[in-house]
Amino acid sequence: MTTRPAPQRTVHPFLAAFASAAIPGLGQFLVGDRRKAIRLFVVDAIILAIIAFFFRDKVAVLTAFVRPTTLAAMMVVNILLLAYRLWAADDAYRTASRGGPVGASSRAAVAAAVGALAIVVFTPHVVFGYYDMVQYNLITTVFGSDEPAAAPATSTTSTPPPADGTTASTEPGTPTTSTTTTQPPQTGAPLWDGLDRLNILLLGGDFGVGRTGIRTDTMITVSIDPDTGDVAMFSIPRNWTYAPLPDGMGIWDCDCYPELINELWIMGERYPDAFPGPQEPSVNAVKGVVSEFLGIPINYYALVNLDGFVELIDALGGVDIYVPERIVDNAYPNLDGTIGELVIEPGEHKMDGEQALAYARTRHQDSDYFRMNRQRCVLEAVLEQTEPTDLLLNFGKLADVVKNTVRTDIPIDALPQLVELLPKIDRDNIVSVRFIPPEYHLKFRDDGKPGRIANIDLVHEHVQLVLEDPDRAVTELGLDNLNNVCPKPPGA
Repeated sequence: MTTRPAPQRTVHPFLAAFASAAIPGLGQFLVGDRRKAIRLFVVDAIILAIIAFFFRDKVAVLTAFVRPTTLAAMMVVNILLLAYRLWAADDAYRTASRGGPVGASSRAAVAAAVGALAIVVFTPHVVFGYYDMVQYNLITTVFGSDEPAAAPATSTTSTPPPADGTTASTEPGTPTTSTTTTQPPQTGAPLWDGLDRLNILLLGGDFGVGRTGIRTDTMITVSIDPDTGDVAMFSIPRNWTYAPLPDGMGIWDCDCYPELINELWIMGERYPDAFPGPQEPSVNAVKGVVSEFLGIPINYYALVNLDGFVELIDALGGVDIYVPERIVDNAYPNLDGTIGELVIEPGEHKMDGEQALAYARTRHQDSDYFRMNRQRCVLEAVLEQTEPTDLLLNFGKLADVVKNTVRTDIPIDALPQLVELLPKIDRDNIVSVRFIPPEYHLKFRDDGKPGRIANIDLVHEHVQLVLEDPDRAVTELGLDNLNNVCPKPPGA
């Protein structure tokens, strides 16, 4: 029986190990063990083909990173790939060592080589494992159970405006004009199964030092047509009053919520029995009233603490904002609970988190309606200016901010389905409607309290127009495309 002679050394064992640590089989190829090298190259090709298949496009990548089971599977695969690369590097080293001595090396040189090899082998897997664990923790913390907390399959019917053209009143004693029925989605069905639209309520909670409870000063409903990808955004100012309530809710004689609509979350905490439903009273209150206000069902919500926005902006290194005119607020509520003067000069600014939040929150110079625009502009600027490298370098910090500042009832298993909707959405043609005075103003309160009463019938009419024929709605209602809301610096 003859034995195959050991290959003659052509490279240093450490070089062979480095080569196979980078590409398993390359070290074996360099030292002359071509047969084993080819087998390892075939394994490499299969691994790359599988990875390319599962991450074939951006949607597939995003879907993988919002599904906990996939994140867990990727961690297992990551460990197996580490073991495979370790074995390949060790085998290449041993194969090269059989070729004969290459001379003595100092202990320092050997230690340096071993350290460098360890960095090459372990670093990518440790980094990937870190991001995988942070993402898994983020998803499971913010989105919680796979069981839907909201009723995703809901239908609403609204009483049409009177035929004579008069407007129904929302004064005390007037019954609500819409009814809502709920049906659970079928097991395994898409999130939007049975829905004409998927409606998600985005809330900005302005709470912190010196404030009692959560006031949802930002209320934007995003309505998505799952078939066409058409998107509409409906913004509700904070100072509407006498908003209609769903049947079975409320403790007020008017069968409505008479105070400022941004205080609903607090009312849910204060009067839990007044807002029955499938979720905590505050969520039932906000989702129910916004649904009645717009005349459409609210399937899910997401609440963001605007004060946490400071940490988010700071983690990203600030944001560039163009301020078209000077802003002066002599009674701006600082984050520490004090009241001070805020001055922002016109021009281009590199704002940190606290400055960006101040720009988005101030309203004493103009009004809530101008503030709504500024909030949208700050969010748009953050989205446009955030680089992938910034996200990666600050991912852990950003994840902590999100976990501490976001609440939602969107279930985990809905995230991949939402990601799959992204390619359908034309972000350049999102229709945006703000229900602000004077067009939607029905009358002032007659009790001397702050706030206005909205023309709910007109709101419902325009919501339906936007959803059924967005092109006609843009023309007839003179709506702004989202990209036309935020002013650009001269020459931009």
